[in-house]
Amino acid sequence: MLHKLRISTWFLSGILLGLSLAVGHSVYALKDSKEIPFEDLQAFTEVFSKVKSDYVEQVDDKTLIEDAIRGMLSGLDPHSAFLNTSEFSDLKIGTTGQFGGLGIEVGMENGFVKVIAPIDDTPAQRAGIRASDLIIKLDERSVKGMTLNEAVKIMRGKPNTDIDLTIVREGEPGPMVITITREIIRVKSVKNRMLEPGYGYVRITNFQSRTTTDLLKAISDLQKESKVDGQNSLKGLVLDLRNNPGGVLNGAVGVSDAFIDNGLIVYTEGRLDDSSQRYVATPGDSLNGAPLVVLINGGSASASEIVAGAIQDHKRGIILGTKSFGKGSVQTIQELRNGSAVKLTTAQYFTPNGRSIQAKGIEPDVKLSTLRLSAQDEREQASYSEADLEGRLNNPNGDQGGGESASEEQDSEALARTDFQLYEALNLLKGLTIMSSLQQG
Repeated sequence: MLHKLRISTWFLSGILLGLSLAVGHSVYALKDSKEIPFEDLQAFTEVFSKVKSDYVEQVDDKTLIEDAIRGMLSGLDPHSAFLNTSEFSDLKIGTTGQFGGLGIEVGMENGFVKVIAPIDDTPAQRAGIRASDLIIKLDERSVKGMTLNEAVKIMRGKPNTDIDLTIVREGEPGPMVITITREIIRVKSVKNRMLEPGYGYVRITNFQSRTTTDLLKAISDLQKESKVDGQNSLKGLVLDLRNNPGGVLNGAVGVSDAFIDNGLIVYTEGRLDDSSQRYVATPGDSLNGAPLVVLINGGSASASEIVAGAIQDHKRGIILGTKSFGKGSVQTIQELRNGSAVKLTTAQYFTPNGRSIQAKGIEPDVKLSTLRLSAQDEREQASYSEADLEGRLNNPNGDQGGGESASEEQDSEALARTDFQLYEALNLLKGLTIMSSLQQG
């Protein structure tokens, strides 16, 4: 059922043949039978020759051809790109969860590098980089005119070396310079903890090849921790996909399948037959039907949106937060004969109900912006009741106050201060649990 990252062999014979066909005054036929006119190939070879003979500095053939390929792909969309052997190796390492750099997922927007999301527990997150930040300079170099791969290559480097990122952020009066120290990035895809007795929390930072396995283990651990008298008492789960930039497709399909018992999870459509795929859930729900709340925001992209869209369409849980990023395209990694590769957009994602994610994103069922509880809000929430009055009558049942214990109330207040969206997700989860109990009763 799970889809593996497709690595196939493909050769950019169009450009290379163009050099020889220009001499023979011929044309090159593409797979779809459309022809490239001789004049276009001739223009390429003329430019190539002039650069070789007239440019102020000598440039080797390999660099010129690689740059030509990069330009061709970068002109298609923000996600298609050429990867030399080193970059291709880094990409393969990145899908396993360990690579060097700053710890941010980036794309291009209007010629600048845009932060899709900082990765948890990385230098970028600790330095305060946020989703939607625009990076306009790397050290003293403007990113205007750079390809995405060139910018990424500069941001990567030896551990314990610094780089200055000049960023533009919405709401700030001017550019900000943030210094980040590079380090080896070891991304733990899945984290879990108990929010309160009976209510679990799982955060997925990105989608790797092991994400589904790690998620199922996390849920199993939470179920064991919440057992009462040998019975599972996990009442519900918050699944946090905020600032999750995506990752491998099989991770998104597997995570969705963990909660959805049957039916379509996602499907793709493209020009080629093998670009159109359908991914269907297998029987079984790891939560056994317990309520689910999914947190998303503007940094939730690609694979995160597949999961949120599938859960939303199947009405398996409530999506809470802000609209997601809107990356609904499929990139296929195709290896070339010389060990380099092209990352080519070959299809688009659609949710089970046929909604395209591309440039639209997933709208949450409950919209809730990131807020911070102020000291004034806390004073307004301070409770004063009959139990605080001198000389009050005691409760005939022996209960003096009831409700949450002091420690649970403090934990709840702390969560409201540090992560208001998660605090509200927990409250919503409790409401869903109560409604489920009433329906079963």
